[in-house]
Order: sequence, then C-alpha cells, then structure tokens
Amino acid sequence: MTVKSFHPPVRTLMGPGPSDVSPRVLGAMARPTLGHLDPVFVGMMDEVKAMLQYAFQTKNELTMAVSAPGSAGMETCFVNLVEPGDKVIVCQNGVFGGRMKENVERCGATAIMVMDDWGKPVDPNKVEAALKANPDAKVVAFVHAETSTGAQSDAQTLVKLAHDYGCLTIVDAVTSLAGTPLKVDEWEIDAIYSGTQKCLSCVPGISPVSFGERAIERIKNRKTPVQSWFMDMNLVMAYWGGAGKRAYHHTAAVNTLYALHESLVMLQEEGLENSWARHARNHQALKAGIEAMGLRFVVDEAYRLPQLNSVTLPEGIDEAAVRSALLNDYSLEIGAGLGALAGKIWRIGLMGFASNEKNVLNCLGALDAVLSGMNAQINSGVAVKAAKQAFAQ
Repeated sequence: MTVKSFHPPVRTLMGPGPSDVSPRVLGAMARPTLGHLDPVFVGMMDEVKAMLQYAFQTKNELTMAVSAPGSAGMETCFVNLVEPGDKVIVCQNGVFGGRMKENVERCGATAIMVMDDWGKPVDPNKVEAALKANPDAKVVAFVHAETSTGAQSDAQTLVKLAHDYGCLTIVDAVTSLAGTPLKVDEWEIDAIYSGTQKCLSCVPGISPVSFGERAIERIKNRKTPVQSWFMDMNLVMAYWGGAGKRAYHHTAAVNTLYALHESLVMLQEEGLENSWARHARNHQALKAGIEAMGLRFVVDEAYRLPQLNSVTLPEGIDEAAVRSALLNDYSLEIGAGLGALAGKIWRIGLMGFASNEKNVLNCLGALDAVLSGMNAQINSGVAVKAAKQAFAQ
C-alpha cells in the first residue's frame, strides 16, 4: 500500500470542540522548531505564561501549559492535590463530572458525589449538605461549563462554600476560558484547567492550568509522592519557573506552543471582555433563529453557555442523519448528545474563531434546509431572518 500525504477537507467546526482555528494560529505552527531549552523559546514560554494569567484573570505564579489535551490538565490537578484516603466532593451534572470521579478513584481517594440533572447547574445547597456530612473532605471539584450539556454553574458561590468548610477547589474551565466570564483570583479558585481547542481558537493538544498559593502549599506538603511523574508539579515547576531559568523536565510541544502563543496574542488584541461579549452576541442571534424555527434549548436561559448550545430535535427526526447531511452537503460539523442525552439533542458550538456572524447564519440556513428536506415539523424559511434581526439590534 502506498500512502500519500494527508490533505483534510475544509470544514466549519461548530460542534463541542475542536473549534475552527485561525489561519494566524495555523501559520504560527509552521515556524521553525526550536529546542525546548533554547533561550529564545524560554522567552516565549514566559510570554505564554503572562498571557495565560491574563486569560485566567490571575496572578498565580504557577500558571502554565501542560503538553497534552484538557483531559491531562484535569488529571494534573487531581494527581497533585488528591492523596490516597482523601475524601473529595465531586459535583456531577454531565459527562465531565463523571470523569472527575474517575480521577479521584484512580488517586486512591473516595469521591462523595453531588448529583444534578443533566442540563442543570450544580446546586450549591446540595454541595453544602455534602460538606456538612463530610467534614473531613479535602477538595470540592466541579465543572464550570459542562460541555456535554451547555450548562454553566456558579463558580464563585461554589468556591466560597468549599473554602467556608476548609476545602480546596478544582475547577474544569475547558469550555469557559475566553468564552464566558472567568475570574480565578477574584473568585479565589485554587486549581483550574482548560483546553486550547475551544474558545482560545487554538489547535488541540495543550491544557492551560493554574494553581493558587493554597494549592501549591498542599502539593509541597504531600505525605505521598504524586502518582504521575510527568504531571508532578514539584518537578514541572522547575521547567515553567521564573527568572528565565529552566531545568529539563520534558520536551515541550514546541510548535503547538507557538500556536497557543499566537492565539493568546489574538485574545489580547481583541480584549478578554470583548471576547466574552462576542460569544454572547452570536449566541443571541443563534437563539433567535433556533427559536423562530420552533426548536428548543435544553438549558434554562439563566444557566446557558453562549458558546455551547444544546438544542432538542423535532419529533421523528434522526439526529445522526441530520449531522451526516450537514457534514456531507455543507461541510459543517455540529455535535451529538452524550450519555443521557445521546440521540436526543444536537450540540452547536460557537467557540473562539468559529463564533462569528457568518457561521451563525450559515448554520441556521443549512439546518433549516436539511430539516425541511426531511419534512420535519419546523417553521421553515424564518431562522436566518430572525438571526439577522438579532444582529441588527
């Protein structure tokens, strides 16, 4: 078999991630590779760190990019802060709270589950009840923006609750970073992780993380070694340290970090608050079109993420067939439901570079055409007009 060079088709990515990547970011990846201890590359690492601090709204010294995707950022937080025998209160209102539970158990700790319905935010009253019932708990872990449903929880309230009961916090911000307000220092979040492939408009494969002083103190005073050598912050700190000095730990994802650097430069140019506002504006237009069509959102508006929209199906429609038609006929990707919502919803992403007026209008037009062609019970021909009116306001 003769294998030739791979040339992927051009898609519009409006699923739950990865999102579309800016040509500027793709171009940055093609720049000459440097050694991971080259002084020029080390200087770029310092710039990445400073720009991540801006994106997270933190002054945390231990803010860095893990050379692996968001799932590794999750694991990095858990293996460093959780020891065998610990109790961890884990909030689950979708798929990714369940992954937190798995991380806790693989650390040899016990997960105390706080369960909420998929599509609902984490209930602070349930969290407080769990804290009262487990006064020896060490950590509260929750997902700020649940990618499987598009629901956003009140991070500030949950962190304050955890601190009131002497717990540290681990927060999943994979889908929220740069897309919706997130303020690590103001909300006093102890450990947080994200991914590059969502609202940062970057390629997959890097996980921004940040650890506050309380978390660093816990890491330094562990009774047992961190179970992962690669993710041990005691070792990695020396590579992402200050003053331009680096001790070899691993070969960083050099060209992927170029991409992250460029995406963070773009975020600075736009302004973080402007990025939040852009995601909100495009969501409002998509919402106008979806509702004009007669479709509904899964998540109540008060808790709905603007960058990840879960939409219910018209009766009698095969959701996979619709996604297939969008991909094959319009080169447009939207996402399927996961877990309890599999086969029941679509997930439409408006993240990062993909969050723009053109994509909103094209997605609504394509969805309208495909559903009308399947004789779905929708209001045909009105979605794009409704969205345009929303943009004009």
